[in-house]
Amino acid sequence: MMLKMTWIHRCALALAFLSCLALPTVQAQPAASAASAPVVSVAPTLATDAPLPDVESLRNQFERLPATAVGNEAVSALLSSYAALNSDATRIIAARSGELKDLNARLGELGAAPVAGSTEDPDIKRQRLTLTRDRNAVDADIKLARLIVVDTQQRSEALRARERDLFAAQLTDRASSPLGSAFWSELSQAWPGDRSRLEPLADELQAAGTRLATPEHRGAVLLALALALLAITVGDLLAERGLARLARRFLPGGRLRRSLLVISIVAVNMVVVALALQGFLQTIQERAGFGPLSGKLVALVDDSVLYIVFVTSLGRALLANARPSWRLPPLSDAQALRLSAFPWLVAMVGVMVWVPTQVATIVQLSTAAVHASQATTAIALVLLIAATLKRLHMPEQPKENAAEPSGPRPLWQGLLLGLVALALVGVVLLVAIGYMSVASLLAMQLAWAGLVGISFYVLFKFADDLFMAIVSSRSSVGQRLQKSFGFAPATLDQAAVVLSALSRVLLFLYMLIALGTQLGTRPDEVLQRSDRISAGLTIGEFQIKPAAIFSALAVLIGGFVALRVFQRWMRERYLPTTTMEPGMQSSLSTLLNYAGVVLVVAAGMSAMGIGINRIAWIASALSVGIGFGLQAIVQNFISGLILLAERPVKVGDWVILGTTEGDIKRINVRATEIQLGDRSTVIVPNSEFITKTVRNMTLTSTEGRVLIRLPMPLATDAKLVRELMLAACRAHPGVLEAPEPSLSLEGIENGSLIFQAIAYVASPRMASGVRSDLLFTILDDFKNANLPLAVPTMMMASPPATPAGGSDASR
Repeated sequence: MMLKMTWIHRCALALAFLSCLALPTVQAQPAASAASAPVVSVAPTLATDAPLPDVESLRNQFERLPATAVGNEAVSALLSSYAALNSDATRIIAARSGELKDLNARLGELGAAPVAGSTEDPDIKRQRLTLTRDRNAVDADIKLARLIVVDTQQRSEALRARERDLFAAQLTDRASSPLGSAFWSELSQAWPGDRSRLEPLADELQAAGTRLATPEHRGAVLLALALALLAITVGDLLAERGLARLARRFLPGGRLRRSLLVISIVAVNMVVVALALQGFLQTIQERAGFGPLSGKLVALVDDSVLYIVFVTSLGRALLANARPSWRLPPLSDAQALRLSAFPWLVAMVGVMVWVPTQVATIVQLSTAAVHASQATTAIALVLLIAATLKRLHMPEQPKENAAEPSGPRPLWQGLLLGLVALALVGVVLLVAIGYMSVASLLAMQLAWAGLVGISFYVLFKFADDLFMAIVSSRSSVGQRLQKSFGFAPATLDQAAVVLSALSRVLLFLYMLIALGTQLGTRPDEVLQRSDRISAGLTIGEFQIKPAAIFSALAVLIGGFVALRVFQRWMRERYLPTTTMEPGMQSSLSTLLNYAGVVLVVAAGMSAMGIGINRIAWIASALSVGIGFGLQAIVQNFISGLILLAERPVKVGDWVILGTTEGDIKRINVRATEIQLGDRSTVIVPNSEFITKTVRNMTLTSTEGRVLIRLPMPLATDAKLVRELMLAACRAHPGVLEAPEPSLSLEGIENGSLIFQAIAYVASPRMASGVRSDLLFTILDDFKNANLPLAVPTMMMASPPATPAGGSDASR
């Protein structure tokens, strides 16, 4: 039997998925439906604190339920009963498992039973027997409840499989072609019987109209109708304008305002119309006294109006002809104006092809009538889709001073349009040869896929706009994050892109579920598929759970924010109050940051369900790669940790490593940055500081030494030289008083006296500047005292003279 969904189900599903469009489902129904099998309905327990049912009563209820049912209502009721039993059994398992655990723990406290022949305290023996009996009873209840869960799942799957088989069998059913006379002859022959089936419905409607027209009911019905129409028209208009004003006032200008406004308009319009219709229908149902057939038809009115409001409100919000600057899709003003009537057209066509089919189902019309309804549905939807595509891709009218036309259409758009056109032709051919069920299903699937695509287009835009408005560095919130936590703009932009991508992946999974709702899927099956996705997708031994993914993201975001706050507090508040040097403070802050990152990542992986054992397997797998190609990286990483822990060098030290001399600016995980005298930076691997000789000019002492060696002639007054050099050293403000400057006469080299002065300054970085100042002062003092410096001895070597007659001697 063909499965179907009502408009209220579709709208509920669309709102559940945050979809923004819906299309009615028109599916073939058999000419006559057998009487529904008796169903024992078991209402599902919604309250979590409700008393647990008895396992035996659940088993008896399951045994009384039939294995199969005929008819949509009977199948739906039977599946609901199975679901209720499954839920109660699951509650029993969850509750009694805790009891079983407690009983096992109490038995464990008593210890093992004594061996045969030994004695035991009677109280302990009695307690052990009581606990064992209770444990066995609880264990039996759990096993029986698990058996009920398995049985209900098996019967539900078998029932759904039978429905799918019937659905597939009806799809292959071929009727007479509408192009031949046989089709119309069958329809004409079936008309008297169909008219007789329609008469009870017409009589019920006529009787209900007569009762509503009486004076005692007429006023209340007209008042309820007026209030409903007022809410649907004026209420929707005021709600839409109010939402636009609120968006202008409270939402920042940008894309988020547009996408959020579209969703808000659809949701508010649906709520207003639902409340208005609920009041009106409750009034007429209380006063009209509808029969079983007319009551179902009146329910169709509610569903149809909800569907019309759902589609038209979304269409108006997307086209935004009253607010072109707020338009979400990339449509020109001319295209939006051409499509302004299509939301109403889509809604009306959907209702017109759906209501007759539902009436045929209610009164159980003939197979010929059902085939005629299917053919009408397929052709109407084909014409609607073709007209929409033609109006959407109609060429723009050329204008003066118009911009250059846009580039060629993307390849995927061309392929998609080609496939749609081919499918439309296929629908027409299927109708022509008599496969009405396949044709109507294919046409509805095309329309449903298009509307679902538009719906999730809005959701994709909203997800991207939301994270860009909240996390991006260009947003106000992102700028506050930069100021409060010191996040780099690039980091925030990357986080916004990643979060947007993850949300789109999750929406894509739900879009696939929504696309499958047309293919004979019941609303409860759709929700079950959603629950399965929420429960997790198993890939091998790893299970992906959307909830776990979002939990891991929350843990990572919260952990890194807390880590940044803690690091900032350590660096700016706590460490400056200690006696540690600035370099030690920087090294300790970096080391704590590395440890914090490891802890946050481990917590995030644990939130995703990746335990320590899986991390160990990953580490084992990485060890192979480390053994082949990551030795240097690991070596530098370990060396960096050693540098941070032992601190042979620290940030701010003046080091000499080979030919590299400069100040250490930063010690990273893999390498250390050294700033040279010309302000350039040399990046040195950390292993170089561990395996090679490093000269640290500022490791043990912060003082620097100034050494000046000057050669003087042998006839120089040595005491005067000593006084002048020491006076120059003591007079310089950069020279320390303790240790005081000293001067020594080292000896005679190459006929000159060698005087050496030693002075100390506060830092080695001052030594070169102070030495230069002292040389200028000393040379001036020597010049004023007529003390010349020694001139280096120049030795000239001349070649030996050639003896006379050298040529003869050579001979």
